[in-house]
Amino acid sequence: MKVFIIAAVTADGFIARNDHQQIDWTSKEDKKFFRDTTKKSGVMVMGGNTYRTFKKPLPGRRHIVYTKGSVEGDAFEKTVQKPKDLVNQLKDEGYDEIAIIGGSTMYSMFLAAGVITDVYLTIEPLFFGGGVKLLSENTDIKLKLQSSEKLNENTILMHYKV
Repeated sequence: MKVFIIAAVTADGFIARNDHQQIDWTSKEDKKFFRDTTKKSGVMVMGGNTYRTFKKPLPGRRHIVYTKGSVEGDAFEKTVQKPKDLVNQLKDEGYDEIAIIGGSTMYSMFLAAGVITDVYLTIEPLFFGGGVKLLSENTDIKLKLQSSEKLNENTILMHYKV
């Protein structure tokens, strides 16, 4: 089972500004990579802040939201399961891949649970100078670079194995 983090980060390591409202800062090439990769996986897992950035569900994907609050619309499912339990459930349901799409709490929670197999990081040529870091918790996990690719003149995609 492939369980991967997919994230875009600024050159100074942030996935969002503090307000989470401005989400349209990544390149069109990163958006295409995100769309194609998450559609291939068939299921996306996200936290409440990431969920609130969605204007509507993305076609061809299952949307699972970690929250104690409510979620609107039939396309979004709510869960509070432990990461290992959710991964096992989705595996039993026939999924081969799971995309963890954000935010930092989800990335940290799934890494700490030991279920992440891959990490896709798009590095965009921006500095925010502050905001939401990639991980919400301190962690010490070694990654092995599988590939790096220029998505455009200034944007790099890194693929790591955990």
